[in-house]
Amino acid sequence: MGGPMASRLIDAGYRLIVFDTSSAATDALAARGAQVAASAAEVASAAPIVFLSLPTPNVVETVALSPGGLLSGTAVRIVVDVSTTGPGIASKVARGLAERDVTYVDSPVSGGIAGATKGTLAVMVACPKDTYEEVQPLLQNFGKTFYTGEKAGLAQTAKLANNLLAAAAMVVSSEAVVMGVKAGLDPKVLIDIINAGSGRNSATQDKFPRAVLTRSFDFGFAWPDSALGAFKAQWGAEPVPEYCYVQPPRTPGAALPTGHTEPRGAGRLAARALGRSPLALTRLLGTLAYRYA
Repeated sequence: MGGPMASRLIDAGYRLIVFDTSSAATDALAARGAQVAASAAEVASAAPIVFLSLPTPNVVETVALSPGGLLSGTAVRIVVDVSTTGPGIASKVARGLAERDVTYVDSPVSGGIAGATKGTLAVMVACPKDTYEEVQPLLQNFGKTFYTGEKAGLAQTAKLANNLLAAAAMVVSSEAVVMGVKAGLDPKVLIDIINAGSGRNSATQDKFPRAVLTRSFDFGFAWPDSALGAFKAQWGAEPVPEYCYVQPPRTPGAALPTGHTEPRGAGRLAARALGRSPLALTRLLGTLAYRYA
């Protein structure tokens, strides 16, 4: 997500200084004129506004608050975090940065890599209103912005509400496809029917045609490692029963067909659903609702 979003800032004429622990993540940006830093602290010593796009809540906390991270920088005034972390981590990072007079902008996004590339993301924002006015011209390059209020964590709550619905759509769509396939329907025909009718949703319109029916299971993001992982950071447990992530059994050591990848996260759920139904929807929603209670 960070790469396409950074590219859009370059397209808009902004000068960037970037850092990632993997040079592969910065090579393309460097080729477009971005300066590559040697550390997060170096970025924070050169730029007054720093964006974070990181995979897990723990990594966000480490980069923002640990020695050698952003707080070691000398120029940073505002940190805009577009990661999905959960409201607890957002509040903790906001407090830690505030102790050094750095303002935290809680700004998770939704829409996937395609949305990041096209600039059509939903950008949720929670921060002081005057800070929002300052960063909104930057954020609008990513998509449509939604100001949720001043309290850090409000935007994360909105993002997790979105993820709750996306997760439920994936599970119930998997159940529906299993029912149809076991009855003898062609899965592609069934998906086309659903998308022409009232049952269409984000899973049937995007994830199934692109990643499930093709058996690539490349959803363009790490789920639950980042998105649903935020629930674990907030409440100390995975929001979905572990067995939901178990893929269909196959011969140990057997190679995957050419062009296929090992499914993980939502891919494992979908893979199992295409093999046999986990009947997990009720427990999924019940567990998520319990975690929110």
